Amino acid sequence: MRICIAGASGAFGMKHMDAIAAIEGSEVVSVVGTKPDAIKAFAEERGVPHYTTDLAEALARDDVDAVILATPTQMHAAQTIQCLEAGKHVMSEIPMADNIEDARKVVEVQKRTGLVAMAGHTRRFNPSHQWIHNKIEAGELKVQQMDVQTYFFRRSNKNALGQARSWTDHLLWHHACHTVDLFQYQTGEVASKVQALQGPIHEELGIAMDMSIGMKVPNGAICTLSLSFNNDGPFGTFFRYICDNGTYLARYDDLYDGNDNKIDLSGVAVSNNGIELQDREFIAAIEEGRAPNACVTQAIDAMETLHKLELCLED
Repeated sequence: MRICIAGASGAFGMKHMDAIAAIEGSEVVSVVGTKPDAIKAFAEERGVPHYTTDLAEALARDDVDAVILATPTQMHAAQTIQCLEAGKHVMSEIPMADNIEDARKVVEVQKRTGLVAMAGHTRRFNPSHQWIHNKIEAGELKVQQMDVQTYFFRRSNKNALGQARSWTDHLLWHHACHTVDLFQYQTGEVASKVQALQGPIHEELGIAMDMSIGMKVPNGAICTLSLSFNNDGPFGTFFRYICDNGTYLARYDDLYDGNDNKIDLSGVAVSNNGIELQDREFIAAIEEGRAPNACVTQAIDAMETLHKLELCLED
């Protein structure tokens, strides 16, 4: 599988570069960036044969089978549609769009083209959450409540590597998207009731720095999500699953029981890297001619719920 990565030199672009390198039979043949000298140097350092600052140039190449978009949130929908219209399979980092109208357009184009289009809902693929999902599918667990914290200390416009960002992140459409999708995936239902509150808007960034979200699905399970860019401490997202048969704590690719005893995940998947597993699913879906887990027609459910939450914030 010959892949182009747009935004390859960014924090998550490099994670995808490393993931593809670990997948036999796949290679990155083109990288897209915004600065000519920087993307040229990056391509040479990584041994990628083609580089450009124009996504259309990469899409016109016969040696590109699929595209991974690790670009700014505001570009995801338009670039996903651009890739599909060019006849390329595509996976976009989340969110697939930053508004519901664009998300629906992505689904329309995917259905029309019939190509693989996937959203980067990495949490579905983390072995920690896969372990929980396997137990749910086997009838051994049922989620009663999920308590989730998504915390960063980000009072200036920087990415996960501490580098200056050209775009502004968002707690709802980006970070909450992970948990909204995961909660609905693990319960097998779409939220029927939602509530949301946000704190003060940052004077320079123009976004809320703190947010509280609540969701409930028809089977009665609830989710409470706290998000902050003001938290001075360990950063990331931490999940507590309170189930009918035990409590579990998921910290990225690691899982613990309610008493903080680590659970062996060695047999869950071929890798402990959620992004690699996500990329493997994308490639396998293309090769097998099927819809992937987290295809855009599934991911639209999370976008619809985010839209409802956004309306709560406006009240």
